[in-house]
Amino acid sequence: MKYDFNTIIDRTGSGDLMHGALLPRWHRDDLLPMWVADMGFAVCPDIIDAMKQRLEHPILGYTVEPEDYYPAIHDWILYHHQWSIHRRWLKFIPGIVKGIGIVCNLFLKPDEKVIVMPPVYHPFFLTPQGNHREVVWNPLKRKEDGYYEMDFDNLAQVYDEKCKVLILCNPHNPGGICWDKETLIKLAEFCYEHHILVVSDEIHADLAIFGHKHIPFATVSDKAAQISITFQAPTKTFNIAGIISSYAIVPNEKIRKVFYHWLTANELDEAHIFAHIATIAAFRKGEEWRKQMLAYVEDNIKFVEDYCKEKMPQILPLRPQASFLVWLNCRDLHLSHDQLLDLFIDKAHLALNDGEMFGPGGEGFMRLNVGCPRPLIAQALSQLAEAISHLR
Repeated sequence: MKYDFNTIIDRTGSGDLMHGALLPRWHRDDLLPMWVADMGFAVCPDIIDAMKQRLEHPILGYTVEPEDYYPAIHDWILYHHQWSIHRRWLKFIPGIVKGIGIVCNLFLKPDEKVIVMPPVYHPFFLTPQGNHREVVWNPLKRKEDGYYEMDFDNLAQVYDEKCKVLILCNPHNPGGICWDKETLIKLAEFCYEHHILVVSDEIHADLAIFGHKHIPFATVSDKAAQISITFQAPTKTFNIAGIISSYAIVPNEKIRKVFYHWLTANELDEAHIFAHIATIAAFRKGEEWRKQMLAYVEDNIKFVEDYCKEKMPQILPLRPQASFLVWLNCRDLHLSHDQLLDLFIDKAHLALNDGEMFGPGGEGFMRLNVGCPRPLIAQALSQLAEAISHLR
């Protein structure tokens, strides 16, 4: 089946955050939204059909975990990431950010700290801070080619005995990096030696593009497996963020007992009626849709690269190795943060995530969502180029 990713879908009346948050967040609703990380593509029909089929039954009561839930996840991860997970390792969680908040409260005393590597997805530091835990910055180092690497020398300097959790973005958001095995092994060695729990957010795991491959943190060594909690979900890959269907994978029995006992005691491991259905449908029937979607996203990224090179050379897109989010280096525009926001919002009439949102190192960047029909990207870039042409 050939899927259509080029048709613009009117989301009016759907209650979507992409459009609905424009007025409260940007104080205007005339912006082209290219910000929050869901896609403008119709969901794989097999997922929709599975949910419709369930809705044909007139009772929506309490539900049990379907027999194929764990096998579907197991088979998907084994085929795509060569990781064989045991049944006891796996448990539903009510969202990855919520999972981070739970970890902060379960595994950190009030005076203990979380290490994060900015620029990075902002809930990595906002959630610990909101739970009154101190955040320790270990900024990534930007290389000459524009990509990032972990700064292990600085990690050793900022670490102290109060640092008990490190939150890893794997693949990285907003940089779109698939961390290589050598880097992950080195991180595991450091964290194992210093008794640090690694929370690996791998929600973009199935969005690797341009020949790159995601490596689950827990697979790189036995030490990594013994100190990690992995969070994954089909939501980003299959554009079903509104259906909370995340899960945790915890190989270490001691960590698992603490985490999963709390989830069970509070019934937070009990999924809503559509979480299992959507997950099984995605992993059993969504592979061809995923492949075609990723090919379309790759072409969108190339379109952005070519457009910037030809008409906006001051903006340098960093080609993502995973995800439909493009990290735009706007520093050659030589604008302050407020001026950059004015350019994108008030002059170009675009809503993107600004780089400072992602913490230290994000200054002068903007994050562009290209998981949408190409005509919208062309419109956005045209509006931006026009705005830049009027800069003095």
